[in-house]
Amino acid sequence: MTETPTPEHVRRVACVGAGVIGGGWVAHFLARGYDVTAWDPAPDAEPRLRRLVDAAWPALEQLGLAPGASRDRLTVTDTLEEAVAEAQFVQESAPEKLDLKRELLAKLDAATPAGVVIASSTSGYPMTDMQTEADTPGRLVVGHPFNPPYLIPLVEVVGGERTDPEAVRWATRFYDVAGKSVITMDREVPGFIANRLQEALWREALHMVANGEATVRDIDLSITEGPGLRWAIMGPMLTFALAGGEGGMAHMLDHFGPSLKSPWTRLEAPELDKALYDAVVDGCDDAADGRTIADLVAERDRGVIAVLRATGRLPGSGTE
Repeated sequence: MTETPTPEHVRRVACVGAGVIGGGWVAHFLARGYDVTAWDPAPDAEPRLRRLVDAAWPALEQLGLAPGASRDRLTVTDTLEEAVAEAQFVQESAPEKLDLKRELLAKLDAATPAGVVIASSTSGYPMTDMQTEADTPGRLVVGHPFNPPYLIPLVEVVGGERTDPEAVRWATRFYDVAGKSVITMDREVPGFIANRLQEALWREALHMVANGEATVRDIDLSITEGPGLRWAIMGPMLTFALAGGEGGMAHMLDHFGPSLKSPWTRLEAPELDKALYDAVVDGCDDAADGRTIADLVAERDRGVIAVLRATGRLPGSGTE
């Protein structure tokens, strides 16, 4: 890689793609005090993006704004080339279509100053499959966030077969400086780590709805009032270790290991026919109980902030 600013000295970030994920990244970077240029091909991209940032800002104020953070530091450009012309880091968040990703990353590579790392928010594509058309693929990495990026700390970083290891190290450090909680993966796995775990739960939930075994409301309640409370503290592995008492995970595996052969899950996805589609959509409408999407977003943000504060993950939130 050619000369590039250190992660600590980055001041201008470009966000390409300004939907829910890209817009969430814009809000996050603004809250961390960066100058942000953004581009999206949609004709209503700028007003939609600014509405998203405005909606996220109250939560970001509760999380704590960096010195100099301001929504006024956002510039929405008319072209992709303008957005990345002076960028010191690029976050791509286009729709999940492989051909589109390949073409867009190649264009970004051609337009972005030499040496600047370009990260993709892809939810599942390996970078090896996306960097095929870029002239300098060594600077292309995956920087997979969790929705919404301005609120959920996690980002998973991994390179492709043609990625320079230094680009992975740089991106890891940059995200850390930018206030994210980073997992740097040693190898590519489709769907990465968190999405593979989330997908397994999602598939089982769809089977239960399809078979009339549980409603949408039952499924959500089973997590928010059950294991989700424990997972917010230490995740599924240490949670299961505690199930083994003083014997820890070894006792837990000895005691519950045989149940792994029990028919408790069906990881093959069910057929998403109209009946299942309608049941899930109608179930969510019923569970929302009249609350709008904006109402639910605000409720989610307040709840996540409360959990982050309660578990000491926000500055000044520790117990005295």
